[in-house]
Amino acid sequence: MRTHLIVGNWKMHKTAEATVAFIDDFLQSLHATSTEIDIALAPPFTALGAAADRLREHMRVGLAAQDMHWEEQGAFTGAIAPGMLVEFGVSHVIVGHSERRRSFGETDEMVNKKVKAALAHDLTPIVCVGEPLSVRDGGGAQAHIVTQTHAAFAGVPAHRIAHCVIAYEPIWAIGTGKNCDVNEANAAMASIREGVPGASHATMLYGGSVTPQNMREYARQPHVDGALVGGASLDPVSFFDLIRAAHEGFSGQ
Repeated sequence: MRTHLIVGNWKMHKTAEATVAFIDDFLQSLHATSTEIDIALAPPFTALGAAADRLREHMRVGLAAQDMHWEEQGAFTGAIAPGMLVEFGVSHVIVGHSERRRSFGETDEMVNKKVKAALAHDLTPIVCVGEPLSVRDGGGAQAHIVTQTHAAFAGVPAHRIAHCVIAYEPIWAIGTGKNCDVNEANAAMASIREGVPGASHATMLYGGSVTPQNMREYARQPHVDGALVGGASLDPVSFFDLIRAAHEGFSGQ
C-alpha cells in the first residue's frame, strides 16, 4: 500500500568499510529529525553484511538489494538467490533497473520471474520501468511504461501488486543530470496507476537525476510517493538533505 519511501541505490560504489562510515554519519543526522518517510539503502552485495550489522538496531532504515536471481539455488555463477538476501534481513530488492536491462540483457520475462520470486520470499520488489529518449520524443512514453509494468507483473494478482513498489525511471534521465519535469513524471505515474490493476495502491517512486534541490517539487506531486536515488545517495549529507526536502514536499511546506 502507498507509503512515502526514499531508496538509496549505491550501484557499484562503496566497500564494506565505506558503507559502515556512511551509515554511522547518516544515522547521526537522522536521529536529529522526525519524519514518517521510510528509508532504505541498497549497497553492493559485498557490503550487505556490514550494512545489516549497522542497521540492526535502527528500525527507521531498511536494507535493500540491487538485484537477485529468481532461482532458489543452482549453477548460476555470480548470482544471488532470494533466500540469501532474506538471511541478511533485506526487505526490498530492485528488479528490472535499466542498467541491468541494457548491460546484462535482462528481459521483461526475466524481470517477471524476479518479481514472483521476491514475493514468494516476502521481499518487496522495487520494479523499475522507463522509456528511452527516442520513445519519449516520439510521444510513446506512457504506453511504453504501462506495457513494461504489465509485463513485469504478469500473473501477479492485483492485491499483491498493491503491496509492491514501482520506480519510474526515464532512461534518458538516469545519471545524466537531466531530471524529468515534475508534471511529466507525475503524468507518467498516473498512467501506470490507471493502466495496471493494483498499481493505484502501489508505492510509486521517481528516479533519474534526483537531487536535494528538485526532490521537494517531486514530493508535491499527487502520484509521487518517493524516490529511487542514485548519485545523491552516496554522500550522507546529500542524502539526508534530500530526505528532508522530500519531507517538506510531502508536508506541503
